[in-house]
Amino acid sequence: MAKSSCSLILILSCVLVFAFMNNSSAVASSGINNYRVVNLGAKPDGKTDSTKAFLSAWDKACASVKPAVVHVPRGTFLLGNAIFRGPCNNKATTFRISEGTLVAPSDYRVLGNAGNWLSFQDVHGLNISSSNGILDGQGTGLWDCKASPGKSNCPTGAISLGFVNSSNIVVSGLLSRNSQLVHIIIRGCHNVNMHGIRVSASEKSPNTDGIHIQMSSDITILNSDFSTGDDCVSIGPGTVNLWIEKVTCGPGHGISVGSLGWEMQEPGVQNVTVKTATFKNTLNGVRIKSWSRPSTGFARHILFQHAVMVDVKNPIIIDQNYCPNNKDCPRQVSGIEITDVTYQDIQGTSATEVAVNFDCSSKNPCTGIRLEDVKLTYQNQPSEASCSHADGTAAGIVQPTSCL
Repeated sequence: MAKSSCSLILILSCVLVFAFMNNSSAVASSGINNYRVVNLGAKPDGKTDSTKAFLSAWDKACASVKPAVVHVPRGTFLLGNAIFRGPCNNKATTFRISEGTLVAPSDYRVLGNAGNWLSFQDVHGLNISSSNGILDGQGTGLWDCKASPGKSNCPTGAISLGFVNSSNIVVSGLLSRNSQLVHIIIRGCHNVNMHGIRVSASEKSPNTDGIHIQMSSDITILNSDFSTGDDCVSIGPGTVNLWIEKVTCGPGHGISVGSLGWEMQEPGVQNVTVKTATFKNTLNGVRIKSWSRPSTGFARHILFQHAVMVDVKNPIIIDQNYCPNNKDCPRQVSGIEITDVTYQDIQGTSATEVAVNFDCSSKNPCTGIRLEDVKLTYQNQPSEASCSHADGTAAGIVQPTSCL
């Protein structure tokens, strides 16, 4: 009886070991490789330079043939200029920031003219997920330098987060604050989805666009909030198939197509939708802008729909004589062709008397402009519209009275 019991126990033990080994093998073969930056030397004290540890974690994750995760825990991590390079051996790398803060050097001269603070290049298949994660560019010192009279030796500064020549990117739940320059740039990319993005900077911070897109296609920006000193979203040459929905902007310079036409040979912008947006105390609402100089570029198939304006200085504007601060103005004629632009269900208040301003090119007048159900008031009175070289139609209730 004892021998039988022992034999039975031995058999059961072997079965359990065999099952465990099989199960472990399955988990290993289909699992995910995790790389914690703190295990590679990163210090969450906000003082120790953790750049090497972050780059090491990235290199390991990028080299993994399995899906991989770079994990950033709670704490503050000081990072200098960091370029996370691909292509990777897997198409599913996750950069997870769990309530962590990545902070740039407090001395803006450290990044100086680096151009970028954090940049992902040639990466195809990336998920940057965040639960209250923060990128702190510490740009206030540089802003003060640029605002100081007689200061001409200020460095250009750095873009906080860049995506270059990459595809299949998802970024969610991230807060970018006080960037030295543009907060997030998307250049030469395809299939990028950003949602739950928050941008925060002073309304006096120079050149701090929230998200800038250029030479990129199939980009989506959803459920995001922008408060900054420049365009909330700026849409540069070569942008195709862009969808922006459920965003707020203010303070800032609005959502802008352009500036376009700085280069003679320049790709155009097309298939842009901006839907369900709120603008509060911004310089502009929805804007298309181009330099007054020859160019092969264009802007077409653009829809601005369901927008609310709250004391916006220029709620609807096309400016083909763009020249900020009237410095170094080309003062020629814009070659940019603007066609098929629809403004549908735009409501609210203008902070200036002229709420709709179409200042188009005399060489290439704006065509196919459509106003549908637009109601913008100024100090509880009807606002005004101004048109120059613009052709189009109006439908429904349009206030101010259309000048097309």
